[in-house]
This record gives sequence, C-alpha cells and structure tokens, in this order.
Amino acid sequence: MKIIDYFKEITKIPHCSNATTLLRDFLVSFAKSKGYSLKVDEKGNILASSSDPKLCLQAHYDMVCVGKAPEIEVVEEEGWLKAQDSSLGADNGIAIAMMMVLMDERREAEFLFTNDEEIGLKGAEALKFDLKSKYMLNLDSEDEAQVYVGCAGGVDIKATKAYDTEFREGDFYEVKTEGLKGGHSGVDIDKGIPNAIKLFASYVKDKDICIAHIKGGERLNSIPVHLRAIVCSDQKVSSGENIDFRRFDGRFKVIKRSDEIISLLNNFKNGVLEENAELGIPNSSANLALISFEEGILTIEVSLRAMDNETLDTIALSTKAFFERFGYSVEVHDRYPAWNPKITDFAKRVDEKMREVFKKSSFKAIHAGLECGIISSIYPNMQIASIGPNIRSPHSTSERVEIESVEKTYRVLSKIVDAFS
Repeated sequence: MKIIDYFKEITKIPHCSNATTLLRDFLVSFAKSKGYSLKVDEKGNILASSSDPKLCLQAHYDMVCVGKAPEIEVVEEEGWLKAQDSSLGADNGIAIAMMMVLMDERREAEFLFTNDEEIGLKGAEALKFDLKSKYMLNLDSEDEAQVYVGCAGGVDIKATKAYDTEFREGDFYEVKTEGLKGGHSGVDIDKGIPNAIKLFASYVKDKDICIAHIKGGERLNSIPVHLRAIVCSDQKVSSGENIDFRRFDGRFKVIKRSDEIISLLNNFKNGVLEENAELGIPNSSANLALISFEEGILTIEVSLRAMDNETLDTIALSTKAFFERFGYSVEVHDRYPAWNPKITDFAKRVDEKMREVFKKSSFKAIHAGLECGIISSIYPNMQIASIGPNIRSPHSTSERVEIESVEKTYRVLSKIVDAFS
C-alpha cells in the first residue's frame, strides 16, 4: 500500500517536536514536485494549494519522540504497525502519508501541514494563511468510522519551589519505575494506566524517606513511564510492583522538606476530574507529567484538559491554588481553546461518506487537543470535522496503527475529496 510506503519513508526522517526542519523541507520539495503552489510561514507551517480548492485537509507533521525515537524501526504484527522500543509517529504521520498520496494523484484541495502540535499546538496558533476553502477536514483522530466534531481545550501548569538540603546519615537507594505502559495524557487518561510519579509517591508515603534526587516523566502530554530517584532511609526499603529499590553507595545531600513533597504528590488529584455523561468521555482531567530537582529547585509540570473553556479556566485556577498552598511559584501557560461539539452540514457529509465505506458511523468528541479548536477560532466561518484510522497508545512505545483501518479511512478521505472537487 502506497500510504504505508510513504509512512515508512517519513519515519526515517527525524521530526520530533521542535526539531522538524528535515521533514518540513522534504514535504515542501514533495509538494512542489507535484505542481502545488507553496507557502511556508515563520513557524514552519506549510500550505500546498491547487488552483481552485474547496476543501482544506489538515494534519501536523511533528511527533512525540519516546524511547529510541527519532530512530524508528517499524515492524508489522498481526495487522498492525508498531515500532521497536520507540513511539511510532503514526500520530500524525499516517495522515501526512495519506495527503502525500492525494498529491501524487494531483487532487484538488488545500493541504495544510502544521508544525509543533505536540508541544502546545504552536504552529496552528500562529496560522495566518489566507485559506480559500470553506471546509476543513482534520486528519488527527484515532478511531475509524467516527466523525469528530469537538475536542478538549488544554492548559499547562509549571510549579517551582526552592528547597534547602542537608547531609543525612542512613542507607541510600536508587529508585526506578519499570514496566509501565504509558499513554496519551488525554485519550488514555481514563484507562487506569499507572503514572510513574504518583506510583513513587504512593509507595514511599508511609516510609521514612528523604529525597536526594528525583526526575520523572517524558513529555507534558504523556502519562509518565519513567522515574528515577535517589532516596535515603533509616529503615530497610524493598522493591514493589513496577518500582525497584537498590542500595546505592555514596553520601548525598537530601531535601529537608521531603515529607512536604511526598504529601503534595499524594494529594494532587491526577487523572479524570469529572466525567461527561453526555459525550461518554472525561469532561476534565489532570496529568502529573514531569518532576525534577536541580540546583535546589523542585519543578513540577502538569497538563490540564477540559471539554469547555469555562471548566478549563476553573481547573487551571484550582490547580494553581493547590500548588500555592504549598508555597510554590506557579506559571500558567500554553492555553488552547476547546472545540465546542457541533454537528454541521459538512460533518453530516463526512458522516455519509464514512457510512459508504464502513457501513456505520457516529459523531464523537475527543478528550484531547485537536488543532480544530484553535483553527476554528482563527477561521470562524469555516466548517470543520475530523477523522482518522485506528491508532492506539500514541505518545508511548506501545503506539500502533491498524493497517486495514488506514486503507479504509483513506477510501473515505478520497470520497470526501471527490465530493468537493
């Protein structure tokens, strides 16, 4: 399948967020070779246009790099593509590959490739292209036979506090989490996936522990897999499920108020904060994503999501207040708006094409930050919907995409493009 061939070619080009130049140049060259007019803005967004477009297709071309990525070894297993010890980049590389096939066929459309979606939707936020299309199809959803018409908004919280240290006598241990699955901090937040930072905090809360070093988490939008700490204890500490303690030779300074840090981490409400019964998804959530202690400063970073902007602002204020009660300085940043669910005429036409291929379809909203929220605020008169093939466990080394689902979703996409040509 040509889509898979193009996708594998994309995986060989490094394109981690904040390091996408090589893939940007590749896509620009590719689009030019197919006869499309090109515009590239200062944020690295790319617009490839035909002469008379009615429909804009949109996907982001950066990826979350976990494990060995950007070195990606693609393997096929029981009808799915996955990567060996790394994230795969099917989010959103499969969509890029589909758009490349459409350009191969010289199809009439605008092709919008946005940059740095995975680190705060930075490319979409800066869009200023004069788009000609009245309709946009985002290709960043992860469930076949579903038409997405709404998504969560998000905001990030960074909390910092200085802690004094002192030498302490006792046995030192190196602590590591192991065997955790990880996942997307939005679509996987309700799946009961263990969080490495919360696991550590829960395990040591009733033990006489002082922290000398701690670093955990990979990305703001990933459920943490890895945590490493050096701790001191007067009592013997043994390993537990998914957490390993090993004696560690040396004498280190420990944080004087380690008990406060452990209490904060245990009291932080992580995961689903509120359910949305109508949509059947979380209404709001929090992901305790990153922690580090460097040069006397403890830094904790959290990603928050909500299905409406009012709730998003409410949980941002309450989270800020939570950290401030412990004496932390708090920054609230990288807020992006929710895309309020609405079934438009365009969404109904996408649904019709979906049923022609899959014999079923449904309208959905997603507890993740699709760029549709920002794009709809920049282009308020544009009707937007989102589709995609089956992708599981994005932003983790378990990420995989179903090959048959890719083929069927492309058939839907092709029918939609035909309908607007």
